[in-house]
Formats: sequence, structure tokens, C-alpha cells
Amino acid sequence: MPRLLASPETVRAYRALFVNRLAYTMQSVAPHSGTGRHYYYRPKRGEQPVPLSNDTLKCHLEGSLTIGLYAINPNTQRCRWVAIDADYANALEDLLKLQWELREDGVEAALERSRRGGHLWILAEKPLLARDCRLYIYNLACRLKVPVKGAGLAEGIEVFPKQNELSAGEFGNALRGPLGIHRGVGRRFWFYGADYRLDAQIDYLLRLKKITEAEMGRFVEGLEMPPELEARNRPEITEYCPPSGPNQKEFRILDYVQVRRKMSGNYWTQCPSCARHGRDRAGDNLAILIADPRFYKCWAGCRKEEIRAALGCPIPKRRAS
Repeated sequence: MPRLLASPETVRAYRALFVNRLAYTMQSVAPHSGTGRHYYYRPKRGEQPVPLSNDTLKCHLEGSLTIGLYAINPNTQRCRWVAIDADYANALEDLLKLQWELREDGVEAALERSRRGGHLWILAEKPLLARDCRLYIYNLACRLKVPVKGAGLAEGIEVFPKQNELSAGEFGNALRGPLGIHRGVGRRFWFYGADYRLDAQIDYLLRLKKITEAEMGRFVEGLEMPPELEARNRPEITEYCPPSGPNQKEFRILDYVQVRRKMSGNYWTQCPSCARHGRDRAGDNLAILIADPRFYKCWAGCRKEEIRAALGCPIPKRRAS
């Protein structure tokens, strides 16, 4: 397959359509040895994050690397796009239903294929308030009886942005940038409605009518978030105190790692297992629950047994009874 080339004009147009902040994620080229999955990480140079550049966008479009984009800019709480991700049985049917209803509102949404379903992208003329975008899409989904993941359902659509707003230093959830190679299957997924060429795809996206702030204001006037989707307030987080006493010994991972930051109810630090294998250069793969540090997870897929072994504190094997 010949390599696709992205012209400077194509890269600039892509940036204008989809980039709302300089933070981004990158998908690992090699699969994780334990899970076979290609995980995302935030690239850093030393301790400093690497800002998204046109060179990186060009590499993404040409297929040599794959990036994930964040929807919300925390400085404005606005997003340049809204994406509806559907990845379940009959997902494409639900996306087409949403696309049709959006068109009835005068909103042109671009449908991008994915491995099991697709992504429906709505582009803004100028960045829109994230809370308005979410309010509009969730009410639309409820009206059409489209399932929403997390509203008591294990499968359904996911809406990006996933938050109404972010605090300073928060990132939200990144989504694979459109037209990039999905590393898990080694394929590029195109938008329906245009030839499978980068220039044709970008021209198609540029021609789409972009939703305006005035239009969004009309769409959400008088709406409230459906009760089943109303975001719950985060409970107050208190530090966990382990049991004390001369006979009570407990492994505490916080005794072995150096916390880099606190965010979203977790401590974040380097995963010892990743570090052992020369990964996690950004030093933030491991999340440790602040409320109860007995619960921790490596977002690159390392198992708890691997993490404990890397710390020199393997999990004791249970004796057979």
C-alpha cells in the first residue's frame, strides 16, 4: 500500500477543524506484551509535556503514528467538536438515526467508520460550551431511545466531551483523532461521503455546515439533563487510614512510589512494572485511589502481580486448604 502524504494545507485545515488545545495523547506503536493492546500515553520531554505540533499532525495523517485529541480546553470550557462514539452491535444503525435527526435540526454530522461501529463528528463554527454540547446530544439520544453507556447500561453511545468542564491541569478523555491509523487493527477508517483520499476527506469536512453558538443556544433552551444521565457530584475524598496494631501488616503501595500529582480522585505516578520494562517515560501510568490506596491500576495494562513483583513485594501465594 503506497504511503499517503499530507500537504501543509491539509495539515493546517485538519488543525483548524479538530485541535482545541496543545495537549494530546499518542498510541503505542508496539502492543503491550501482556494484553496485546496499544495503549495511549501523554508524550513528555523530561518532565515537560510535548505540545501538539503540525509535524505530529502530519505524521498522524500519514500513518506513522496515531494521536488522541482532547475535546475541552480548560481555559474556556469550550470544545471545537463533539463526537459520538458507538462501538456495539447495531451501533451504525443508531448513529445513522442520530445523523438523520441532527440533519432535521440543520446540523451536518460527519460519520466516520470504526472497528465495530463508528464515530459521528459535529463540528463547530467557533468553540462551544461543553455543557451545552452534552445537554443537546444527550437529550437527542433520549428522544430517539438510543442507548447511552453508563446510564444503567453496559453498552451504548459515549459522548465526547465526557465532562461539562475541567479544572486547571485536567485533561478529560481523549479520542483517537479522525483519519488516523487504528494500531490495534492496522487500518485507517474513513468518513463516509468522500473519496478515500486525505485531500478529498478534508475538503468534505470543510464543506460541512458548522454549528453556530446561536444555533446551539436555541437547541438547548429550556432543556435539562435527563435524570438518568445527570452527573452525580463527586463525594468528598478523604485520605484512607490503614488498620493499626502490632499484628496488622498491610502492603501500602504509597510506601514504594513517589506521587507525581493528584487528579480526579487519584494519585498518579510511574508504574513500577512499566518502568522495569523501559516504558512509562511520562511517569503517569499508575492511578492510585486517594480514598483507598489499596486500589490501584496501571492504564497501560500491567497486572497487579507484575506491579508488586517489580516493587520486590510479590503477592503471597495462598496456601491450599
